[in-house]
This record gives sequence, structure tokens and C-alpha cells, in this order.
Amino acid sequence: MALDAVIFDLDGTLTDTEEVWDEVRRGLAAEAGIPWGPDDTRAMMGMSTQEWSHYLTESVGLPMTPEEAARATVQGMATKYLEGIQLMPGAVEAVKRMAERYPIAIVSSSPRLLIETATEVMGVADLLRATVSTEEVDRGKPAPDGYLRACELLGVRPGHTLAVEDTHNGILSALNAGLEVVAVPGRFHPPGPQILERTTVIPNLDELTYELVESLF
Repeated sequence: MALDAVIFDLDGTLTDTEEVWDEVRRGLAAEAGIPWGPDDTRAMMGMSTQEWSHYLTESVGLPMTPEEAARATVQGMATKYLEGIQLMPGAVEAVKRMAERYPIAIVSSSPRLLIETATEVMGVADLLRATVSTEEVDRGKPAPDGYLRACELLGVRPGHTLAVEDTHNGILSALNAGLEVVAVPGRFHPPGPQILERTTVIPNLDELTYELVESLF
């Protein structure tokens, strides 16, 4: 069985921004004097903008509309991006390495503006055959919609496609779409052992080699 394509997650996989998203959202809650629940961070990981903005207002209790919560969060993230995006070790090299042999894409829960900003800063935008924000599909991660849409845009078969992910919800999204998954667990809310057992785990993106990915198909 041949490998058709490689699809990367963005936040936490290529860019070290999962903690930044949490910092911005927690800041909005703190400004409103609202406590942050023990499950709030994990619950929103992988959600689309529409989903997490409703979560912020309905579950966290921010005193604003979902649209206002989304706008405030994205503006906060854009400000952080302008201050400089931290990349995961080996991220740019891994994308360039995979692009030499396979079509590549990104599926992210970030809004398109942030996806485009990040990939331009990384210098890999021209290598991507497709990018999908889960804002543009019906459901965010862990639903399969984003990965299925990326496979459709690439013209590839999900069962012959590899996803590179870091979070529980992201891994589930790719598995639910029928993709093979390489997991690069991050330090920020890493996936549990049960979900990692369904993936091939590597410690960093330097280990994403031709030999590894081709051995999975």
C-alpha cells in the first residue's frame, strides 16, 4: 500500500502555540473575574472557532457574545504572533522533507488568518497543496471533517494518508477519518496512553523520516 500524502496539524505540532491559546483565553476569563475550570483547557483543544467561542460564553461564562469572544481571542493571538512564533524543534525541516516526496497539507483548528500567518513566517506556505481550517467544515476536531476535507482537496485516499498530530482530539480526528497517525506528544496536555496506542509515537519531528512513514503503509 502506497502513501498518498502527509497532513500536518499546526498548533502544538509545528508551532509551539497551544499554551499561548490557553494563556489568551484564561486572560479573558481573568479580566471578567471568572474562574477557569479544571477541564476547560482540554475541552477546547481541537475545537473550531465557532465551537470554542460558544464554549467560552456558555461553559466558561464570559460576559460577551460568541462572536465577541472569538474576535477578542483571535486578536490576542495575532498580537502574540507578531511578537514572534515559537516553532517546534525540527518543524520546518520536517515539512520540507515530506514535501520532497509527497503532497502535503495542514488541517488546523486555527482561523485561516492565523494559519496563513504562521505558514508564511515558517517559510513553507508555497509547499502546501491545501490548508483547511476547521472553521470551514461542519465540525471541529475530534470529528473527522477537517481531515476528510483535506483529503478531498488533495485528491487522495484517507486510508493511504498520514496525519501528524500532538493532541488527544487531533489524533481522534485523524483516526476517525481513517488516516494513519504519527503522534508527537507535546508537554502541554499530552494525549493519554490509550489513544497513543493507536498511533506511531515519535519524540520529535526530526524522527519523521522517509523510512518511518513508508514503513506504515
